Amino acid sequence: MKKLYFNYIESFKGLTKEIWYLALISLVNRAGTMVIPFLSLYLKNDLGFTINEISWVFVFFGIGSVIGSWLGGKLTDAIGFYKVMVISLFITGLNFIALQYISSFLGLCIGILITMSIADTFRPAIFVAIKAYSTQENQTRSVGLLRLAINAGMGIGPTLAGLFIVLKGYNLLFWIDGLTCIVAISLFYYLVKSPTTTPSQTRERYNNLYKNIVYKDLTFWIHSVICFLFGMAFFQLFTTLPLYYDEIFHLNEFKIGIILFMNVAIIVVFEMPLLNYLEKRLIPITKHIIMSCLLLTASFFILYENFWIGTLIISIILMTLSEMLGFPYTNKFALQRAKEGLEGSYMAMYAMSFSLAHIFSPKFGLDIVDLYGYQVNWLVTGGYGVLAVILSYWLHHRIKQNL
Repeated sequence: MKKLYFNYIESFKGLTKEIWYLALISLVNRAGTMVIPFLSLYLKNDLGFTINEISWVFVFFGIGSVIGSWLGGKLTDAIGFYKVMVISLFITGLNFIALQYISSFLGLCIGILITMSIADTFRPAIFVAIKAYSTQENQTRSVGLLRLAINAGMGIGPTLAGLFIVLKGYNLLFWIDGLTCIVAISLFYYLVKSPTTTPSQTRERYNNLYKNIVYKDLTFWIHSVICFLFGMAFFQLFTTLPLYYDEIFHLNEFKIGIILFMNVAIIVVFEMPLLNYLEKRLIPITKHIIMSCLLLTASFFILYENFWIGTLIISIILMTLSEMLGFPYTNKFALQRAKEGLEGSYMAMYAMSFSLAHIFSPKFGLDIVDLYGYQVNWLVTGGYGVLAVILSYWLHHRIKQNL
């Protein structure tokens, strides 16, 4: 037990203070993110939307995410990640507060579109911040620490949110979401200073650097498609899975929050030691990506059996293991592939892969559930994972050939 404790502590050593501050604001922000995991239930139970209407709201959620990710990459390369992060999160906080006052289908679609277009400019910026504030040796653990903070916050958030919904309803959650965005970015502005070197100054040292080189990188395109397929499967966790828990297994919001908390608890306890262990083994990044896709595929195929509640537990464990490998190592691959001075463009394309999945995953998933039922959706979702595994092997082969 003592050895396990020291191994856990060791996994945090060597990280910069800026990464710790980024983790702190991520914890504060995500602890307040209470609406998103329950958005499908809010739309269905509180606003009375149909399954088709819910799917379209998530389409606009995804479109906004794509716009925000693209815009965030452009702005990060133009003015730097620091300004993008501060402006984005502050305005996002105000938007979350305003969303509670919109109840019409069209109004909510537009409100979600605008909110996500602003909110997801933050994503490429924070990815570039990780590269700026970490070293090559501790980059994966830096990503892991931020994910730990985000997941700890997400564990606190949905668990409390389920209780608040049962006791007070949904409106309080929008206030908490908005105010924690503002508090988080205020902490960031106070604790972390803006870097002195701008992206344009970095690019001046690379006169022959073609600014759209990311779009001609076939290997990075393959990686982006893998991330898209991974997202197509994984984002079912926030759309069809809560409805499945509710409709098939008759779990209330608090019990659903407990299942989601299992996902977070495993990550908080085991992800950093796991990443620390794997980093010492010098295993190629692409092998971790292959394994993550295999685990994600299995987590959905197992849901085809719906007669035992234990399948929900097994599925969430497999999905969590997949997440613990998938997100840190796809992120690390993108950071290492990014050219100096154009990190924003590379990380925007990385973020857009998941943003596109935000568009299609809920729409396809909810439409399949509406027309054919949950079990068919789990087979289709598992199919995304199979395609991702095949492409991951191709990616691994190209990297071995230095392509």
